[in-house]
Order: sequence, then C-alpha cells, then structure tokens
Amino acid sequence: MSDRAIDDAIRSDRDNRATAHRLATVHEAVLAGEMTPGRTSAAPRPVIGESWRRMQVSGVDPDRDRPQIPLPVAELEQRRQLSPLAGVLPMLSEQLLPAADAAQQIMVVTDAEGRVLWREGSAPVRRMADRLGFDKGADWTEDVVGTNAIGTALVAGRPVLVHSAEHFVRSHHQWTCAAAPLHDPRDGRLLGTVDLSGPAASFHPTTLSLVSAVARLAEGELRTRHHLSLERLRSSAAPVLARIGGRALAVDPSGWVVGVAGLTPPDRVALPKAPEAGPLWLPRYGMCALEPLPGGWLIRVGGQERDTGPSRVVLDVSGRDGSTVTVSGPAGSWSHELTPRHAELLFVLAAHPQGRSAAELARDLFGDDSRTVTVRAELSRLRRHLASVLAHRPYRFADGVEVELRLPPRPDRLLPQSSAPAVAAARLG
Repeated sequence: MSDRAIDDAIRSDRDNRATAHRLATVHEAVLAGEMTPGRTSAAPRPVIGESWRRMQVSGVDPDRDRPQIPLPVAELEQRRQLSPLAGVLPMLSEQLLPAADAAQQIMVVTDAEGRVLWREGSAPVRRMADRLGFDKGADWTEDVVGTNAIGTALVAGRPVLVHSAEHFVRSHHQWTCAAAPLHDPRDGRLLGTVDLSGPAASFHPTTLSLVSAVARLAEGELRTRHHLSLERLRSSAAPVLARIGGRALAVDPSGWVVGVAGLTPPDRVALPKAPEAGPLWLPRYGMCALEPLPGGWLIRVGGQERDTGPSRVVLDVSGRDGSTVTVSGPAGSWSHELTPRHAELLFVLAAHPQGRSAAELARDLFGDDSRTVTVRAELSRLRRHLASVLAHRPYRFADGVEVELRLPPRPDRLLPQSSAPAVAAARLG
C-alpha cells in the first residue's frame, strides 16, 4: 500500500479496522527490516517515517514502555502557574471537551518540554490512559514514549495526527491522537501543545483540523490578552514619560515597549529574565536605570560611562523548545529568546568565528548565495538586540567577545525544525 493510499485512508473514515491493519503491516515490515521508512512504495506517511527513523537512531524499544517519572506535585503546580497557557485553558476546554466527550477522548495540554500539565475528558478513557502512564506530569516526548502526536508535533513544529500502528511503541497501537503546537504570538516562542487522544476506534478524520483550529483560536486569545495588558501599562506610563526630562522607555515585563520619551520607539527591549530595579546595562542603550511601573518597568537611558561592554556570549541551541542567547559583562547579564531564523544565523556565526559574507550566509541558510537581501534584513533585525556583540564586513561575533556554543547531546537533534543546509550538515557530524 503506498504512502499516498495510507494518507487517503487516514483522512477518510471508510474502514477504520482495515486502515489499522494496513498500518500494522507497514509497522511490522519496517521493524523487520523489510523496508526503510520513506524509501519504498509501501511506507508510512512522511511525518511518521521521519519520526520512526529518529526512534531507530535513538534506540527506542518498540516492545517496551519506558517507565514514567512524573513531575512532583509542587513542580507541576509551579509549571502550571508560570505557563501562559493557563489563561487560555478555559477556552480550550470549552472548544474541545464537548467533542472529546462525544468521541470518547481526552484533552491534554502540555508545556514546551512535553510535560502533561492538564488532562480532562472521558473518565473511562482517563483510566485507560493511566495504564500507559499518560497522566498529569508525564513526559510525552518522542525520546520517552516514541512516535506520538504530542512528541512528534513538538519536533515537527506543526499539527500531527498519529493513528493506531503509526505509534512506534506497540502498546500505543490501540490509541489515536492529534496534537497542535501552541506558540506565543508575540515572538513565536513554543509554549506547548494541545492534544485530543482516545481509543483507535474513536478516530475521526476531522480531529486534526479541529485541534489545529482551536490552537489558532488560543493563540489569538493570547494575542488579545497581550494587547490589553500593553494598553493598561501605556495608560499608567504616559503621565510618567511626559514629566521626564531625558530619554526613557516604558516596557512590560518581557520588554515590549509601550511608550518612549526622547527616543525612536523600538518594538522591544532585551531585558534580563529577572530584572531588578537599579543600574542596568542594555545592549542598545548602554548604561540605564530601571524603575518599577505598575505592570512593567521604566528605563531611564544614560548613566555613568564605564567599561561595561559585553565580554561573553552563550548561544544555547541544545533544547527542543527554543534557543536563547545570553550576553554577560561587568554590568551583569541578560538573555534573549531567538526566533528559529536568528538561531540558525547565530549558530553559523558561532561555527565560523572568522566570519561569513552575506552570500556565504545565504548559502548556509537557503542553499542559494543570491538571497543576500533576506540575510541582511534578518541580521539588521538581530542587531537591534545584539549590536554590541555582532560585527560586520564580514558578519561575525565582535573581537574580544568570548563565545560559548551549547549543542544538544546528539547532533541529529540540532535545531530540529531547521532546513538550513549548514544545520543539516552539522547534524551529520
């Protein structure tokens, strides 16, 4: 059976049992070495085949569940409280639980690390899930439970349906699941996933579309909440900025700018993860003074000049849930969450300390050295946060700045969503 035929069968509801049997046949053939995922006419769907290859490389046992070590209750509660998804949980429940109850499924919400934060829905299905360890605090990443909608969606960066024997581990073949990633609409940062799971017999071809649509609604609600919070802060900051005789900015706790005095307004300022009132060196403005505002911070630009430039950069691309750059110097340190494209750019620059031209970077990122306009535009955006540590002609980290590159423990897990040729080559070692 071709992968197109399998895909068509899964997208329809013609014969659930027959489809499950065909999937099981493909699964057994791959594990028996009679075919290689993606290289024969009888193959799993591409997203499943790619996941199965990862499972074979990482040594996941298809015949044995790895024991779950759920989060301690205190840590689970802390993650729930800190998760931006807590605010949209009522909306997710309202949109998905009626369908989940009708179809004998459960709704699951995870964080970006694949940890189950919330689980609601059919009581009989919850009891079935308990037998798999699929409970609050469980780790539902591919490394632990093999190919599954949650873990595979986290790696693929897009909505994923995994039905019956498309699960790599056999004990999960009686399940069907559909998950969609949830991103922070402010900066694209991965926040977690929302998932519907249940017995394979409860499969319906529209489940993935439903989950994907609700994920988009949740991201829209997060965006609306963000805009409302900025408006509240803008109202309280306006009279303060009007009285200031100098340069200043009002920002929310994440650095989003709501007002300025004496400056061209940027969209965002890179703040430390845990800012405190007092003197602070910022990469774009130098020495500043940080003062609290209701719901944010007032940044007074300018201060005593001294040797406060950055001396060390840590580029962390080791995690599956995003990449960060941390800049340190005599005045302290700050971290910035990177977009996938900026993570690729900084990875290439860290791997080439001698520097890269715009054409070379275009070839590294796109396999096309003519795309220099795109490269220069991305670097211009990146330099808004890192002007003090990035040099150009050629593009490189500035002289005198120590650069530490933190990589994942396995090369094949480097920036898993990236298709850049330079990243693909690095994954091969």
